[in-house]
Formats: sequence, C-alpha cells, structure tokens
Amino acid sequence: MMPGKKKISVVSSCYNEADNLAELWDRLQKVFAQERQYDFEFIIADNFSTDGSRDILRALAAADRRLKVIFNSRNFGHIRSPFNALLKAQGDAVVVLCSDLQEPPELIHEFLRKWEQGARVVAAVRQSTKASFLLELGRKAYYYLLGRFADSEQVIHNFTGFGLYDRCFMQELRRYRDPYPYFRGLVSEIGYPVSELPFVQEARKGGESKNNFLTLYDMAMTGFVNHSKLPLRLAVFCGFVLALLSLLTAIFYLVYKLIHWHTFALGLAPLVIGLFFFAGVQLVFTGIIGEYLGAVWTQVRQRPLVTEEELLNFNEDTAKEALP
Repeated sequence: MMPGKKKISVVSSCYNEADNLAELWDRLQKVFAQERQYDFEFIIADNFSTDGSRDILRALAAADRRLKVIFNSRNFGHIRSPFNALLKAQGDAVVVLCSDLQEPPELIHEFLRKWEQGARVVAAVRQSTKASFLLELGRKAYYYLLGRFADSEQVIHNFTGFGLYDRCFMQELRRYRDPYPYFRGLVSEIGYPVSELPFVQEARKGGESKNNFLTLYDMAMTGFVNHSKLPLRLAVFCGFVLALLSLLTAIFYLVYKLIHWHTFALGLAPLVIGLFFFAGVQLVFTGIIGEYLGAVWTQVRQRPLVTEEELLNFNEDTAKEALP
C-alpha cells in the first residue's frame, strides 16, 4: 500500500461461480487501473464451491496479493458468508457487490465520486432489470411492504446491498453482533444519509442462479422479523377482528333461529367452513410466531457467522485467528 493513498476494499462472495470469477477480477483491475489515486483489495468468500471455483481463486490469488480469499469449511448460506467477508474489510471505504456480474463493477467509478463529495453510504438502486419480470414484480411488492411497516423509516427500495460504505459506517456495523444479519435492513437501521445511484441490473452471464423460493423466502422473512413487529401485531389485530365477526355471526344465527324456529336449519356447511377457516388462520399465525422464536433462538446460541477453513493473502495474525 502506497503511503498517503486511501484504500478501497471490494467485498463479494461466491458459490459455484467458476464461469464469472476471472472476468469479475479482470474488470475490477481495469476499474482501479483508472483510479490510481487509490489502493484496493478484493476480498471474496467462497462458500464451499464444487465447480472448480476454488482452483480459479487459488490461481488468481497466487498471481496477485490484492485478491484475498476466504474458503469456508462448508456452505454457510447466502447471508452469513458475505457478512463475515464484509467484516474483514479494512479499507477507508468498502464496496459490496455480487460475483455473478449482474452488478457492474464499473459503477465503482461513480461510487467513488459520490464518496469524495461527502456521501457516507452510496446505494445502487435497481432502476430496471434484465432478469425475470415476475421475480422483479415480487421484489417490488416486498420492498413496498417492508418500507411501509419496518421499524426504521429509511428502507431503500430495489436495493440489494450493492454500494459503497464509508469507514464510519463499517465501525457502526461491527457493533451489531447479529449471527444472522439482514444487511440491507442494517443499512437503514444505522441511519446514515444514503446517496442513491440508479443502475440497470444485467442478466446473469454464466452459471445458474442460486436463488430459489426457499432462499428468497428466508431472506424476506429475515428482513421482516429483524426489522418489523408488523406480523405479530397483525396476528393480534386479526384475532380481535375474527373474534368480533364470530360473535356477530353467532348473534345473527341465534336471533334468526328464534324468529324462524321451525323453518331455519343451521346445517353443517357453515360449521365446517368456519372450522377450516379458523384452523388455517391459527396455523398461519403460529408459523409467524415460530419465525420470531426462531430468530430469538438464533440470537441466543451466538454461533459464529462461519468456520473459515483457509485464508489466502491475509496477514499472518488474521490467518492464525481464523484457523483452529
């Protein structure tokens, strides 16, 4: 590192991204070849890839010590692994991006200009996407609900975490000892003013998306559970409303039966329908309560984010701390 130069840490994670890693590293090098006033490092966490990604990372790291690699001992998921890599960044500013090339590294030029103008957080916000239309529609609905009902007011719509974060933001982030963090929510929770930068999300070039219904549901529920009490309050509200409707229905049936005692038959259909309806409502809200209890259980256990099997190009002290 050259004395007097500011250092930029770029952080990413990967799982089976062998088709994209070399191009990602090449594009990052070209970006910082034009930003010679900065030193940079690229920290990437491999989440136990099985497609040759590890071999590619070893070769790239052997050729350039600015590339620092974390090899996890197993797949720790799409939330814990990237957050662990983020906490290792020591730059004056930290850039977070995905390794699938859907988030263009060239946008770092604009991140740095806004940062030098005083922005402590620069968030890249999807203006449009070349990915699935239905998936994007679902995301917009989710961000709308989270923005309306989250405890913090500054929820950023169409934001994936892609952006730049000043050292002061990173210092605050390290105070949140959350074993299963929702990073996008923490950006709003910490509360620094956010400078938004629109971009077009590219379609994936190589490999297959690791997101499926379960991973998207996990991320969505983590966001709600960590940053909103709405589901719990909605359960209480629905309980009161349904109880009131049940009481009014019972009074109506009683009065109608007394007036038409010999002609009005209750029948089993209303009872069966009501039984299944209330059972379904109970199961839904029991599941919501379970999500919150699961979040509490995760916090109580206080397990580490990941287990690091090997570190490449980190200093010796860091390597000794990570290895058993």
